[in-house]
Amino acid sequence: MTPLVGHNGPVAAFRAALDAERLHHAWLLAGPKGVGKALFARMAATRMIADASDPPGTAPALEVEDEHPAVKLIKAGSHPDLRLVEREVWDKDRIVPKHERKGTEDVARNIRIAQIRDLNKSLGLRSAMSGRRAVIIDSVDDLEPGAANALLKNVEEPAAGVVFFLISHAPDRLLPTIRSRCRLLRFKPLGDDAMTSALGCALPDASGSEIAALVRSGQGAPGRALAQRGLDLDALDAAMAALVRDGDATNAARSALAQSLSLKAAQPRYEAFLSRAPSAIAAAACERRGPALAEALALWERAAALAGAARRLSLDPTSTVFELAGMLAALAPGEARRAA
Repeated sequence: MTPLVGHNGPVAAFRAALDAERLHHAWLLAGPKGVGKALFARMAATRMIADASDPPGTAPALEVEDEHPAVKLIKAGSHPDLRLVEREVWDKDRIVPKHERKGTEDVARNIRIAQIRDLNKSLGLRSAMSGRRAVIIDSVDDLEPGAANALLKNVEEPAAGVVFFLISHAPDRLLPTIRSRCRLLRFKPLGDDAMTSALGCALPDASGSEIAALVRSGQGAPGRALAQRGLDLDALDAAMAALVRDGDATNAARSALAQSLSLKAAQPRYEAFLSRAPSAIAAAACERRGPALAEALALWERAAALAGAARRLSLDPTSTVFELAGMLAALAPGEARRAA
């Protein structure tokens, strides 16, 4: 299993509870997307299940020896005491198992209530092997309203031996009744040294220059950096820089960018643009003073809100990119900015 880099606080808190046999029944793993919350959940669940089935091993922190039977079953996706709930991936009329996915299938907008009802039925059964069961929901932000209410019953009255790991990128938007029943662990972006170590472990054959570029693009989130690998982000950054520098009086540049990022095959670059456009505006704001600074900050607030809504509400990519690109162009000086 890929090592977990950083996040010493959450690791220590979970291990202390595990070692004292005082595990809370629900853990809310909160922090930016891509920083390692899902990896933590998988490692914590593995350690919990392994320790319940056999005497604790000698591996440190959350790690478990590779030869442990529970590790082999979890790696194969066949351990009956670990359930992963996430948005379904469809190809035509069937759900595609994770090991068959190619990245071109349709991903469901939400985790459906039917998935949670199926989970709830399974939690009524006894543990198959270890005496403990783990449920990872990645992410709880994706639950449709009915699914969130269906989950609440089991979080309020958990079955014996069940521990929930609820991954959230925006915990403030969760049902307060779910939040209040969880123990909160906060995950922060990694520093550059930790990012370099994490990416080096994930990409042992990558060059130093590629790792350095991914550290910059990842902004403290290894998962984001890995997702953006091979997306030609330098060209995307250059297009945004040109809008900030030159404006777009004819709308030609932003129209071209919107069209290029709205294609289904461009979804990863579109996601990267949603993250990078507000950051580009923030960087431009740092170079301004007085009214120009106030204008840039207002644009940043609008851009951040739109990018967040685009992810949350699945807004039309063409319109979203066109509007965000217009905000970038509005930063251009002189005539170009006013024309934009």
